[in-house]
Amino acid sequence: MAFNLQLQEAMADSLALQPPSTSQLNLHPRIHDHNFVIDLTDSAEAYFTNDASSSSKAAEEESECFRLYFKGLVSEERVKDMDVIVAGVGVAVCDARDNLILEAKKNLEAFGGGEVLSNEAAELEALIEGLSTALTLDLRNVTFYCDDSKLYQYVTYTVRPENFKIATLVTQVALLQRKFEHCTPSFVEPRDIKFAFQFAREAIVSQINWPASNGKRLDETCVICFEETDVARMFSIDSCLHRYCNSCMKQHVEAKLVNGSVVQCPHEGCESEVSIDSCETFLEPKLVQVMRQRIKESSIPVTEKVYCPNPKCSALMSKKDVLKYTKTYYGFAEQSGVRKCMECHCCFCINCKVPFDNHTCYDYKKSNPCAEEQLMKSLAKKKHWRQCVNCSHMVELAEGCYHITCRCGYEFCYTCGAEWKDKTPTCSCPIWDERNIIRE
Repeated sequence: MAFNLQLQEAMADSLALQPPSTSQLNLHPRIHDHNFVIDLTDSAEAYFTNDASSSSKAAEEESECFRLYFKGLVSEERVKDMDVIVAGVGVAVCDARDNLILEAKKNLEAFGGGEVLSNEAAELEALIEGLSTALTLDLRNVTFYCDDSKLYQYVTYTVRPENFKIATLVTQVALLQRKFEHCTPSFVEPRDIKFAFQFAREAIVSQINWPASNGKRLDETCVICFEETDVARMFSIDSCLHRYCNSCMKQHVEAKLVNGSVVQCPHEGCESEVSIDSCETFLEPKLVQVMRQRIKESSIPVTEKVYCPNPKCSALMSKKDVLKYTKTYYGFAEQSGVRKCMECHCCFCINCKVPFDNHTCYDYKKSNPCAEEQLMKSLAKKKHWRQCVNCSHMVELAEGCYHITCRCGYEFCYTCGAEWKDKTPTCSCPIWDERNIIRE
């Protein structure tokens, strides 16, 4: 362990002294050192007892298939009173275990020939930069990962680009691919693009963070409050790159948490979620905890949510997770309805939502009539509320038609409770009433 730590520190110091230019880097010593550390960590004794030949080890390194992640971004930023279009690319070269070997960032010209650089062109520029870097490092086997379906069709030659500039870039990619022994694309989800998105974002931020002529840093205008703010105090949303001042973002996050909703980007039409870790710079620890709870609540479907009935706990769990957890203690959990809280470890009935006491649900309800439940039913009958048969939540019609879509997704008639199927009622009740539709 101690030797492993010392070796990693020595490698980090050695790599820090190397020049940043990728054309002067020799990747093979770095790969050898990196693989040596991994082998030593995984099985130190086996490493020293097995006398593997150096030639076979070298052959393994030569045949290793490296992973290439790339991302090209075009973003509209506001600097002072101007809207600026900037573009950048990020490239990450990783080994077969997705350990980062080399990173590269590059600024792109956002305008060319009187046109704004398209996202497709930026992605292809990033891919060309990545393949060129891999060739410079003398890599022979490369798999590059693409998260854009249209771009994937271009590089697999199933769709021919109609735009001349895009077609030219695709041709450059094809020419670079031929220089490898093995170079194939792979289609993945955007979240599986390792490191490259962050590097591309850093390339964009570097272009709007120029030092001014007087030695001071340029201010950036927040599009919410229109105040000029130091770039260092601007908050950037990781998934979409929209930027706002910390003060406006703090108010936005707090307002969303008060309303009980998940925090999303305030930009109109943008649905990117704001990460919790990034908000810790301007939020109090209590609000950060509330934000984590909101995200957890939104990740569990309404019909799957269950809260611990212990008033000192009230932990939120999903029915599937709590059943799986309880089965590790009680094999009869699914038949009996008993559940064990994953936080306070108290047992409760999943049907009655009360502490478990070895009685059947029928016997419990008969011997323990709930006054609050009776009051709720009485109030619901008086107010003409309707209870969803799928999730048992009460629904009140404030205005609109009688076609109700519960938050659990179940659709029914508000008048009689009959189910709607395929957007069609299964009853003959009126669909709407004029008094609920027209406002005075």
